[in-house]
Amino acid sequence: MINVEIRRPGEDDRNSLNHFFRMVVTDTFNKEGIADMVDDMESEIKAKNTYLATDLESNGDKRFFLLALDGEKIVGTIEYGAASELICTCTNNAFKNLQEVGTVFVHPDYQRKGIGNLLLNRLMLAMQNKGIAEFCLDSGYGNAQKIWTKKFGDPAYLLENFWGEGYHHMIWRVDMSVEVAPIN
Repeated sequence: MINVEIRRPGEDDRNSLNHFFRMVVTDTFNKEGIADMVDDMESEIKAKNTYLATDLESNGDKRFFLLALDGEKIVGTIEYGAASELICTCTNNAFKNLQEVGTVFVHPDYQRKGIGNLLLNRLMLAMQNKGIAEFCLDSGYGNAQKIWTKKFGDPAYLLENFWGEGYHHMIWRVDMSVEVAPIN
């Protein structure tokens, strides 16, 4: 694994993170074969920037981000906050009191180098230090679903064809007292 710095974002990171979110979401939509879903892509990017603004405005109380940097270059992000409306709706509010881990993005040139694991481990430690014992996480991206299933096992909720024929949505509930497998 490369040597990366993990830190909280600051106001001066906002523009770089906006660019980072756009680049990673666009790459993900291309790899998933859904690049033509421009409105959904823009909505995803806007949501991530809204989460970042919430973090910066609340000093990490309402959303909590961590960044991975290789020198000055942002190469990864992760955050947690209140479970999304999508998760609450899809679980009939069963997960509404859980924190959701999201915005787990790694720069395409840095994927499969352990950065996602490092970010997740540091975020889980930060959550445990705040007394959070479990969290939820969701994904509609096939590649991410393979990673999360390998790491956390079968999802608590599998919503088949949620995003269209063959495009499922998965939601996991993760108990941090149980050892979690590394992401490979």
